[in-house]
Amino acid sequence: MHRFRTVISHLVVLFLLAIVLIPISAQEGTEVLTVYSGRSESLIAPILEQFSAATGVQVQVLYGDTAAIASQILEEGDNTPADVVITQDGGALGALAQAGALDILPNDIMERSLPAFSSPDNVWVGISGRARVLVYNPEQVAALGLELPTSILDLTDSQYSGLVGWSPTNASFQSNVTAMRVLLGDDATMAWLEGMVDNDSAAYNGNTALNQAVINGEIVMGITNHYYMFRFLADNPDAPIAQHFFPASDAGSLINVAGAGVLAASEQPGLAQRLILYLLSTEGQQYFADSTYEYPVIEGIAVNERLTPLSEIQAPNIDLSNLADLQGSIDMIEDSGALDN
Repeated sequence: MHRFRTVISHLVVLFLLAIVLIPISAQEGTEVLTVYSGRSESLIAPILEQFSAATGVQVQVLYGDTAAIASQILEEGDNTPADVVITQDGGALGALAQAGALDILPNDIMERSLPAFSSPDNVWVGISGRARVLVYNPEQVAALGLELPTSILDLTDSQYSGLVGWSPTNASFQSNVTAMRVLLGDDATMAWLEGMVDNDSAAYNGNTALNQAVINGEIVMGITNHYYMFRFLADNPDAPIAQHFFPASDAGSLINVAGAGVLAASEQPGLAQRLILYLLSTEGQQYFADSTYEYPVIEGIAVNERLTPLSEIQAPNIDLSNLADLQGSIDMIEDSGALDN
């Protein structure tokens, strides 16, 4: 068995051994929702607390890696206690949808989110948008006399040898690889992965560590999600970090989503839908825009002034529901040697 499959298996085992549902404070009441979240607690817990305060519904949350969360749900099958799943990318939702694990969502939910950010089969909906970007240290780029690459494919060039960071175990990266497979084909994607390995790209355990490494000067640039940089700048506006969007609909400028779905096995789908409607409400969407620096997925929300407008990002035209082959991308990443350093 491949090493990465073993790692995922171990994650799932640990997941099974350490299932601790974290209750979100709520008013007295008997209604309880169980949420499995692939989004980190720091990003999603505050809005779940707002939901509980507004509705009196108690929310119990199980946090974990998105891939492990999806595997857990599939392992539990009809016996899963989860009512709602929240993931950090569309790929995991697509995999759950293909397995029949998600319930059909009503029109009043589907019509709220922008169609490009939701399932065409009405089984999951985007709750916030996230752009893939290249973050870089402007001081080091200037000192080295480097030009910023015009494509994610350019990062395998010898001029960037040892200067680039990535996070091969991250779910958003895995979805980006899946998008590259859809847009460029498996052979070209594998060649890029192997080229990145050969170019001594530095692997980090998550995007937070990668962005910190850029600020610290450990690496000059790295591929990540757009909003991590803003979390660092909120604490230190002078931090030496900026971001670059690849032009011309490049695969490196993918716009992905954090999304949610109701489990088909849930015994309270109406209550589960109520939570998703809240995440898509004006209050919920303004939270994502202001507090997590993400893009709202409904019209009429004031976007954080720091964000590059979605209309200015030359993102590739891709159906996010086609990013379902998560396991195929995980296997390809493992086979490329990206996890060996």
